[in-house]
Amino acid sequence: MAEQKAPLPTDPVPRFGFGAWLMTVTGNAWLLFGSILLGSLSVPASWVPPRGSWGFVLMRYWARGLLKASGVEVSAELPQGFDPQGNYVLLANHQSMFDIPALLSTVPGPVRMMAKRSLFRLPFFGWGLAAAGFVPVDREDGSKARQAFASASAHLSAGTSILLFPEGTRSRTGELLDLQRGGFLLAIRHGLQIVPVGIRGTRQVQPRGRWDIRPGPVEVRFGEPIDPAAYGVRRMNPLIGEVERRIAVLAGLPVAGAPD
Repeated sequence: MAEQKAPLPTDPVPRFGFGAWLMTVTGNAWLLFGSILLGSLSVPASWVPPRGSWGFVLMRYWARGLLKASGVEVSAELPQGFDPQGNYVLLANHQSMFDIPALLSTVPGPVRMMAKRSLFRLPFFGWGLAAAGFVPVDREDGSKARQAFASASAHLSAGTSILLFPEGTRSRTGELLDLQRGGFLLAIRHGLQIVPVGIRGTRQVQPRGRWDIRPGPVEVRFGEPIDPAAYGVRRMNPLIGEVERRIAVLAGLPVAGAPD
């Protein structure tokens, strides 16, 4: 079983040597110039039907280019019960900016990501997010949060999976933070299965608050789908607890606030 696999180390961040210096230069160069290329191509691509599909293809190429330029090798693991063309709500842990390219390069099937609104304000890169049909989230504005929920619901109704980080922010400590309810409500509302996703190794590549890049391996592990119908809205807390437990196991992380 996937959960029996030995975890990648989560601490400390590797030493900064010549290889890391080189990958920092090439990775950040791609982050700049690759984003300019992505944004420039995404505007005309957004008008080519089906809308959003070509934008997602460009985002996937951007992600793979960033990983290659940064010396990051990503491997993915899918469970037997996962349908690559299925309609899911995917919930992943979040520790690094590199979680985004790691997921975009490996997630199978049509998917749209929910991301913080500030990313959409970035020149070129933000244009690429919008062209790909990704959903901006503003957690400080209740009305805009409702708009994000409605946009995500529209994608799910159209048969496209939604991917989000239920912690809401990147963990600084390496622990899995408390999961927010939005993704769970989406899954229950649409009667869709939840796929827990564990990402390992990105914190070693680039932890939150750092600009330097340490090349290394990253694993993206997709867990067995969970049917929220077995829980329902009244048993939301047990559902969140079960998803939290599975993400922590897949990612090899402790849960913040959990007893030793």
